This record gives sequence, structure tokens and C-alpha cells, in this order.
Amino acid sequence: MQTFIVETANRPGELGRVADTIARRGINVVAFCLGYGTKGAAAFLANDEKGVRSALDSEGFTYHESPVLTISLKDEPGQVAWAAKRLGDAGVNIELFAPVEFVAGQKATIAIGVDKIGEAQRALSDHLTDWRIPEKALASAMS
Repeated sequence: MQTFIVETANRPGELGRVADTIARRGINVVAFCLGYGTKGAAAFLANDEKGVRSALDSEGFTYHESPVLTISLKDEPGQVAWAAKRLGDAGVNIELFAPVEFVAGQKATIAIGVDKIGEAQRALSDHLTDWRIPEKALASAMS
């Protein structure tokens, strides 16, 4: 699984422009997060990676792809800090950190885009989980 991190100007309407480019291709985005600062950035997980790549390329967007792993964390204080510290100690840069499933009071499944997938998998091996884009999202995109 890949995340697509699109860099744009940090101004009104940019997220809508990028999201519309993907939506016009009939591609369902299942998770995304935004960055901010002098440049805007949006990271997308979608059911059709080839289609996202084609859509972004066709409009000339600047983006890069990052491999994604998923982990399961307890829904309690300190879990994000623990995972981020483990990755930092392993020399792994986090490019995306997005919840993709959540059960209040129990657990959260987090998609993490990283620069070094092997090191990240080793660092978080005891929390890895096999999350996939739900079949319903895939089925709705295919119809």
C-alpha cells in the first residue's frame, strides 16, 4: 500500500483542487491528512493507486509516494508517542500518520507512511496488523 503526498501552495481551495482531480477519475479516497506551513500538503490513501498516480500526473501536481504499514494501538494516552519514538529511534521518518479504524476505549488502527519500510516493520513488529481497504470501498468504486 502506498500513500501519495501532494505538495501545493498553502491557500484556500488547494485541497479541493487535488481531491477533485482524483474524484473525477471515480477513485475513492479512504483516508487522508493535511499538513501546513509555507507549503500545503495532503496525503491520500486510495483504492486505486495506479489511478491516483495517473490523475495527479495528468494535472502536473508535485507529489511523492511513500510505502505504508498499519499498526494496532490501544486507545489510551501515550500510544502515539510510543510508536513515534520507536520509529525515531530506528531512524525512520514518518510521512503519514492517519487513523483508518477506531473503536473508542479499545483500539485504533493507524496507517503510517514511512521512508524506510523495512526498518519501520522491524521497529513496530509487535504491533503490525494487516489492514486493507474495506471491500465496500472497493466495490463502490468499481460500480
